[in-house]
Amino acid sequence: MDEETPPYLRIVADLRRRITTGRLRPGDRVPSTRQITREWGVAMATATKALTALHQEGLVRPVPGVGTVVADSGTGAVPSHRSAPELSEERVVRAAIAIADAEGLATLTMRRIATSLGTSVMALYRYVSGRDELVTLMADRVLADGGLPEPQPPNWRASLERAARTQWALYRRHPWLAQAVSFTRPTATPHVMAQGEWAMRAVDGLGLDPVTMVHIYVTVANYVHGTAAHLEAEAEAVQQTGTTDDEWLESTVLPQMREFPLLSRIPPDSLDLNTLFEFGLQRLLDGMATLIASVRADSSVRADSDADTR
Repeated sequence: MDEETPPYLRIVADLRRRITTGRLRPGDRVPSTRQITREWGVAMATATKALTALHQEGLVRPVPGVGTVVADSGTGAVPSHRSAPELSEERVVRAAIAIADAEGLATLTMRRIATSLGTSVMALYRYVSGRDELVTLMADRVLADGGLPEPQPPNWRASLERAARTQWALYRRHPWLAQAVSFTRPTATPHVMAQGEWAMRAVDGLGLDPVTMVHIYVTVANYVHGTAAHLEAEAEAVQQTGTTDDEWLESTVLPQMREFPLLSRIPPDSLDLNTLFEFGLQRLLDGMATLIASVRADSSVRADSDADTR
C-alpha cells in the first residue's frame, strides 16, 4: 500500500495478513486499541476504526474479560445465515464491562460497544440513555456479581473485613471501577445501596447511632476506593511499557532505596499493593474498635447512672 492509503486500512491489512498466514491463530488476542496506537503511532479513533473493520470482515470477535481475539474461522465474514444474538440491557452492559476490563474506561464509547456486539450505535440507545448511564449500570452489575454472603460473619470486625476485601477484589478484577465509583456524589443503585445496608448491619446493635454507622461504612469503603484509585493507571502503564510492577520496582525503586539505611532494610515484597492494603485495613479497623469500645463504655456508664437514680 502507498502512503496515501488511510492509516487504518494499513493496520487492517497488516493484521489481516497476520491472521490469514497463521501468525495469529483462532483464539489469539489481537493488539488492543492501546497497543495499536503505540505500535503504529496513530490516534485511538484510528485504532478503533481498524478493529471495527476487522470485526466487520468476521476476522475477529470480542471475548468478555479477554479482549478482541481471532475468530474461529479466521478467514472471512460471518455467514449470513447466522443471526446476531438479540440485544438486551444485560448484553450491552456485559459487553461494556469486557471492553473496559481489556482496554480501560477511556476507550469505552457507544461506537466501540456497538462494534463488539455487531450492531448499530442507535440500537444501543434502546437499552441505555448514554455512556454515563451505562457506566453506572456497569458498576452496579460488577457489585452484584461480587455479592456479600448471607448470613454475615459472626462479629462486626469480620463482617467489615469481608466487605472491604470483597470490594478490593472487585477493584483488582476491574481496575476501571474506581474511576466509575464516586463518594462525593454516590450513585443510588440497588447493589450500591445493598452494600451499604450490609455493612451497617455489621455494626448494628453496638450502641451506635445511624449516622455513626453509615460513617463507618463510608470510611471503610472510601479507604478501599482510595487505595484502588490508581489501579487503572498502573494497568495502562504495564500495557504501554511491557514492564510489570515487580520489574519496575526492581529496576527503578529498589536501587535508590539501597542508598538509605532504613529503606534498604525493607523486604521488596512488603511494598506489594495487597500487603499495603491489608496493613491499612487492619489499622483502620483498630480505630473502629476503639470507637465502638468507647461508645459501649459510655452506654454502660449511663445505664449504671440511671439505675442508681431509680
